[in-house]
Amino acid sequence: MTLPVNFDSVSVDAILTDWVAALSEQGVEAVVVLGPIPTGGRDDREVLAVHPPRLLGPAQALAESRDFGASWRDSDAPLVAWQEISKSAFADQTGRWRRLWLAHGYQTLVRVAFTLPAGRAFECFLFSPRAFADRAEAAALAWSAFNIWPMLKRAVAEQRLSLSRREQESLNLAFEGLTARETAVLMECAERTVNYHLGNAMAKLKTDNKLAAVQRACWMGLI
Repeated sequence: MTLPVNFDSVSVDAILTDWVAALSEQGVEAVVVLGPIPTGGRDDREVLAVHPPRLLGPAQALAESRDFGASWRDSDAPLVAWQEISKSAFADQTGRWRRLWLAHGYQTLVRVAFTLPAGRAFECFLFSPRAFADRAEAAALAWSAFNIWPMLKRAVAEQRLSLSRREQESLNLAFEGLTARETAVLMECAERTVNYHLGNAMAKLKTDNKLAAVQRACWMGLI
């Protein structure tokens, strides 16, 4: 599904509001986006976006759970998961998020993962108050998520951290494996200028080396 709006420079909230409205006919009434905590471990996630905002508590409970975490990503589990929440066991601590979502009237979720380096992932959860009839409904929602993700990822990244155009360009070229000297040639500037931009980017990303800065930028959706 393609939304008929150009979302360049539009906020995350605006994107999610219009997306949920567009998906209402398919039974979706809530969306949660989780992402890795840049300074955390492989299982540490945080809520990057949620709509409607009143569901922040259940979304945080989902982020704090170990469901769909590193062990899931290390297995042969699919990138798209369809789960009827009401039929899932939630006797242990990891079931708290299920109880909260059920209490708000939601019965089904579709999860779409966007994998990142070093075992991390962005995760988009679409919640519905009804059970789906078959996999075709879940597949349609997954297709919608894959379609909108580039725009949503860009908006989320800009919301988390602001890099200048030259800082972003320097990081992108470092990600591609270019040295500062090679980057300087492409950017038509001095090598010292490239290192200056990389230094600024590393400071904003709270790292002390280029490799860590590139990795953290990936985890934040900046690359």
